[in-house]
Amino acid sequence: MKRKLTELMQGIPYICLKGTVDVDVAGLVYDSRQAHEGCVFFCISGFTIDGHTFAEEAQKKGAAALIVEKEALTEEALSKNVTVVKVENARRALALMSAAWFGHPARELITIGITGTKGKTTTAYMVQSILKEAGILTGLIGTIEIKIGEEAVPTENTTPESYVIQQKLREMVNRGCRCVVMEVSSQGLLLCRTEGFTFDYGIFTNLEPDHIGPKEHKSFQEYLECKAMLFRRCRQGILNADDPHLKEILKSHTCRVATFGIQGKGAWQGSHISYEKEQGKLSVSFVAEHRISMDNAQGVKERFSVTVGIPGGFHVLNALAAMAVCVQISLENPAFTVNKEHIQSALAKIRVRGRMEPVQVPGAYAVFIDYAHNAMSLEGMLRTVRAYRPKRLICMFGCGGNRSKIRRYQMGETSAKLADLTVITTDNPRFEEPWAIMEDIQMGVAKAKGGCVMIEDRKAAVRYCLKEAKAGDVIVLAGKGHESYQEIRGVKYPMDERKLVEEALLELSRES
Repeated sequence: MKRKLTELMQGIPYICLKGTVDVDVAGLVYDSRQAHEGCVFFCISGFTIDGHTFAEEAQKKGAAALIVEKEALTEEALSKNVTVVKVENARRALALMSAAWFGHPARELITIGITGTKGKTTTAYMVQSILKEAGILTGLIGTIEIKIGEEAVPTENTTPESYVIQQKLREMVNRGCRCVVMEVSSQGLLLCRTEGFTFDYGIFTNLEPDHIGPKEHKSFQEYLECKAMLFRRCRQGILNADDPHLKEILKSHTCRVATFGIQGKGAWQGSHISYEKEQGKLSVSFVAEHRISMDNAQGVKERFSVTVGIPGGFHVLNALAAMAVCVQISLENPAFTVNKEHIQSALAKIRVRGRMEPVQVPGAYAVFIDYAHNAMSLEGMLRTVRAYRPKRLICMFGCGGNRSKIRRYQMGETSAKLADLTVITTDNPRFEEPWAIMEDIQMGVAKAKGGCVMIEDRKAAVRYCLKEAKAGDVIVLAGKGHESYQEIRGVKYPMDERKLVEEALLELSRES
């Protein structure tokens, strides 16, 4: 497929430094290793790598055009027939040109973007599950994977590069998807990855200090302002009315606004929250109210009970956000019908890979796999489980090698304070010795005077937890979550926590 460069650059201010924009191009490339004959190469100024240094390599491979933010090469170094176009922001140009290259697929979909510090992944899966229950084929782009129908591809970034987003949106359209739900990170917004289209709906879950530091955000204020961008790039905002930062998030919004909450402020309101525990299964139930307006507590359109099939009171807010957007889609699109039965059925059986994901076991105890891999997420997860008053809470985890030792001490101390037993094992040791990492964690456990067991082999550690489990216990296998590998000395070896549980249970059954 070939397109005219001038066609792709419509709406983008530019200066043609060399050649002509009336040139045929055969692809868009932002990694010089992928450069090929006839492509457009984008010289992106990154945090650590400047794409302009690879301009010569790209043109030697046959690039027809270079998109630059500054002078990339001397006249002598450039081939005679390469076009050089200067733009203010190469990332933004990539996003807009990618949308044009793939024929603006977002215009053929109902697009839902979710931003916030926590809850993006779970809320995205809830939205997709409700729409699927209603018979609406919906794609998903998120932290764990990109899903098109039943096909899933792992992802590296919460919000992929703009070219990948547009490519996947086109695939979704071609395969019959009517909607797409996307996790939208602050970095994704800052780096223009979601430009090139306007979201139909934007969801705000919550905001806490996070992602602040080198190669991330300079300050909490910058982090907040990046999150707020979504509500200048969507038509309808659906936001958490209980979050203390709501006014700041909406400061410069251009969208219509609806809210949800559990403190009496939202158009969608949750109440009568109940933690349910039965035969090793943990869930949360509540009553949902859809109000006529956020200021009219008496004007209730509909009231119904909901059970979310994963533990944690915070999932009430995630569920309210998901049902609010799905019902709004139904109200604004007569071809789609989303009712309370679809919501109730989808949320009761919701599962999110690696996010308090329940694993079926034969005993009257519960096992969950969770991605918690720092002290803050580990504490939140363990407090969530504590709310269900387990007989014992067993926490198994390790820490990554070639990372801050402080994280190890903090996670060890956190687990010792909140779990009845800490089982220390390996995570991704990388180029460190596993036992040395485990001893660092043990120092944190000892600080809180907690008991622990150290088992280097992760499968053996899982087996130990299952063997020790008694009725009423809850076991959390933390750290790996959705990951399906273990990284040791630069090599990623296949390892899936679910298979480790399955194999351990099989071994234990043979012994009994």
